[in-house]
Amino acid sequence: MLENPKRYTITAALPYTNGPIHIGHLAGVYVPSDIYARYLRLQGKDVAFMCGSDEHGVAISMKAKKEGITPQEVIDKYDEIIRQSFLDFGISFDNYSRTSAKIHHDTASDFFRKLYDDGKFIEETTEQLYDAKADQFLADRFVTGTCPKCGNEEAYGDQCEKCGSSLNATDLINPKSTITGETPILKETKHWFLPLNEYDAFLREWVLEGHKNDWKPNVYGQVKSWVDGGLEPRAVTRDLDWGIDVPVEGAEGKKLYVWFDAPIGYISATKEWAAKEGKDWELYWKDQDTKLVHFIGKDNIVFHCIIFPAMLKAEGSYILPDNVPANEFLNLEGSKLSTSKNWAVWLHEYLQDFPNRQDALRYALTANAPETKDNDFTWKDFQARNNNELAAIYGNFINRVVVLTNKYYNGVVPAPNEFTEIDEQTLTELKAYPAVISSSIERYRFREALAEVMNVARLGNKYLADEEPWKMVKESPERVKTQMYVALQIATALSVLCEPFLPFTSTKLKSILKLTDSELNWNDISKKTELIPSNHQIGQAEILFAQIDDAEIQKQIDKLEATKTANKMENAKAEPQKETATFDDFTKLDIRVGTILEAEKMPKANKLLVLKVDTGIDVRTIVSGIAEHFSPEEIIGKRVTVLVNLAPRALRGVESAGMILMTNNAEGKLVFVNPDAEGVLNGALIS
Repeated sequence: MLENPKRYTITAALPYTNGPIHIGHLAGVYVPSDIYARYLRLQGKDVAFMCGSDEHGVAISMKAKKEGITPQEVIDKYDEIIRQSFLDFGISFDNYSRTSAKIHHDTASDFFRKLYDDGKFIEETTEQLYDAKADQFLADRFVTGTCPKCGNEEAYGDQCEKCGSSLNATDLINPKSTITGETPILKETKHWFLPLNEYDAFLREWVLEGHKNDWKPNVYGQVKSWVDGGLEPRAVTRDLDWGIDVPVEGAEGKKLYVWFDAPIGYISATKEWAAKEGKDWELYWKDQDTKLVHFIGKDNIVFHCIIFPAMLKAEGSYILPDNVPANEFLNLEGSKLSTSKNWAVWLHEYLQDFPNRQDALRYALTANAPETKDNDFTWKDFQARNNNELAAIYGNFINRVVVLTNKYYNGVVPAPNEFTEIDEQTLTELKAYPAVISSSIERYRFREALAEVMNVARLGNKYLADEEPWKMVKESPERVKTQMYVALQIATALSVLCEPFLPFTSTKLKSILKLTDSELNWNDISKKTELIPSNHQIGQAEILFAQIDDAEIQKQIDKLEATKTANKMENAKAEPQKETATFDDFTKLDIRVGTILEAEKMPKANKLLVLKVDTGIDVRTIVSGIAEHFSPEEIIGKRVTVLVNLAPRALRGVESAGMILMTNNAEGKLVFVNPDAEGVLNGALIS
């Protein structure tokens, strides 16, 4: 762990440009990395916060085939959506680049060539899965099958998302091509491999010994499991038609594997930024006084803690990551987030539905961040956190301070009189918070840090509630000046301490207090005796956090329900065709329209209803097993389709003379086969 670094290089996992950003991406990677970068800047640190669109994954080609457009059109479409979403949400990247940019192609090619020239790769001809019908090799997500480690039947060719194991396509049991659905064959092809097994000793010393105590248990545990399980050579090239050309002779038609190309995107993004800013990019990647931190989700741990460090070690001139604080997964309303199934809260849609409420989502995602285990996002919890915490605690305190200052002193910060013991105690407690919050942030415990920020607001609320300046103003107006002065110090501290977590709120609060960003930094709160001076003019009160009403939340819940229904309809499979019937078999069936006249539950039978049905030729008794789906009252008068010449049979002592025809709708709900066409009479034959 690097102490007192001169600069920080912070990377956030490059998002695939095969879809927009959703709350799982935000909670796992982008909000925590932004908190960390903003915090460091508030301390005056030299920070390079890098990210960019990952545009060479197989997922891009799959999306292009699905939408009937080119991969370039896919990446251009989603890069624009993602880039604008990050900007609108306040993710403060110093540079957001693209792996399709020339500087990245050049950087990745040069990196490969350096390792190639230094003899760091091994060249092998191996058998790879090949789809003969599509006439192409199947890399990564172009093949699915059963995971050999956990038995998940929907594992991908590069990873099982159920158990988190990193796989090779040839590891899958019963593989299927996602392009044609065909079972692939094995076919020989030549590729270059990074021999990870040669870096076993390095990884054991660097990770297993060097970071035993400072890396998160979930990260350390996964790395240890991989290393202890035995490392094997990993292909760095692929047979694809989309990506960066392998820059050596004899590699025609081959591309750099995306896991090799993508992390180099951090380096090329830094190069791009440094060129614009007149900086030396190498200081941020090659100087030993630079602290490198990767923010990722748990599905990227192996790539950032084993494979990319091995690449950097092989190249020889780069620093290694100081920490990789990977988060677990965030679920949505009890189900796993899924881009392909549209089961997500998309950031660009959230920003449209909840304008100017970026911090409400940032707060909810941080307060419920999946730092040590998978967590669940629900719309009701989001609403409660906004209304009961942000508005009721933080917003309430600021509103009271600003309103009272304007009411009593026309918005001018009063000069304090003699401080009481409670005043001194409150100000002393306030000065301790920056160190407490810093400790949590620097250990990547952002939930804990945010809770301490809210405790500052609670400190302010308690102080006002105990001191009651609205009562004291009549008895001792001079005392109230001190009380309001103390409360305004707390409000000013909040405007700085909340900035990494709630940047829009920080800006708005500073505007209300008429403070500039340059007036205070993080460390001033514990060092300065006065954060906002007496005689300083503040502005009028504004609502920091508007209440979110039930109708807004119900709209989002309804949207998810519609998605769930659409997924069921899409995935609904028809029952297989039964044994062939002859025309004579069919003509024996006498199917008529009828009306249910009476209905009651069969005694001591949970599933059966006893019905009286007017079939047009008679009124007969029919016993139907629909009691778990319909109450007797709701089906009286219901028009139904009846098989009238079914041989009678006794059910619990009641003779049933016919059958009501039923089916299941797309949601799996039992429904009547509906004969309610205009002019159809009871007894009408159905043919």
